[in-house]
Amino acid sequence: MPERSDLKADCASCFGLCCVALPFSRSADFAVDKDAGEPCRNLLADFRCGIHADLRERGFPGCTVFDCFGAGQKVSRETFSGTDWRGDPDVARRMFAVFPVMRQLHELLWYLDQAAAMPSSGSIRDELRRASDEVDRLTEGGPAEVAEVDVRAVRERVNGLLSRAGELARAGVPGRRKNRRGADLVGARLKGADLRGADLRGAYLIAADLRGADLRVADLTGADLRDADLRGADLTGCLFLTQAQLDSARGDAATRLPAALARPAHW
Repeated sequence: MPERSDLKADCASCFGLCCVALPFSRSADFAVDKDAGEPCRNLLADFRCGIHADLRERGFPGCTVFDCFGAGQKVSRETFSGTDWRGDPDVARRMFAVFPVMRQLHELLWYLDQAAAMPSSGSIRDELRRASDEVDRLTEGGPAEVAEVDVRAVRERVNGLLSRAGELARAGVPGRRKNRRGADLVGARLKGADLRGADLRGAYLIAADLRGADLRVADLTGADLRDADLRGADLTGCLFLTQAQLDSARGDAATRLPAALARPAHW
């Protein structure tokens, strides 16, 4: 099943919402503090980033790993029918409230799309598609309707299905499969580890040493891979691994990737 194009960010069709609506704090990811609703100092009049080609060098690596899953253009062109936030404080206020909600809904749609495409999901594919249709309908509401969506409740319902899809896929991996769901593995020494079919949903793998690790068919839903060392690791067939997760990690030419993901330019 081909990936939905509407779940891919199209920055040229967005009013720079991630650069305005969301806050960030001065850290290793961002060079400055910025409040929600405050335009980033690098945002140009045409909604492009003035330092896009040099974000990492200028202290903004956090921007390079953000993915709105197509929510930016959805809010800009459909929810608000092409009306941008500049010049009307009321539009700005409502648009900035809608964008974070839409982003989470689009993320769930991406996961559901991935789960439904798995050959192992046959027994729950109809449930996955019904869930996807329900979330899709939520994204089609007006600004007030979208802003009022109970995202936590929607996420809880969807996560149950995604977890089942992951279990079905991992069941095909022979041998004992490790369960490290939500584990604190910050800086862990996992060089060469056999993590085939492991459950790493929500695991903290920040700066973990995963050089040469076997992560085939591991469930990496929501795992924090910032600065994880994936040089030489095998990520073939990883479940629910996003491009943003990959972009936040370190790797090299020997890192084996899922077919749908691109090798980050900074590796």
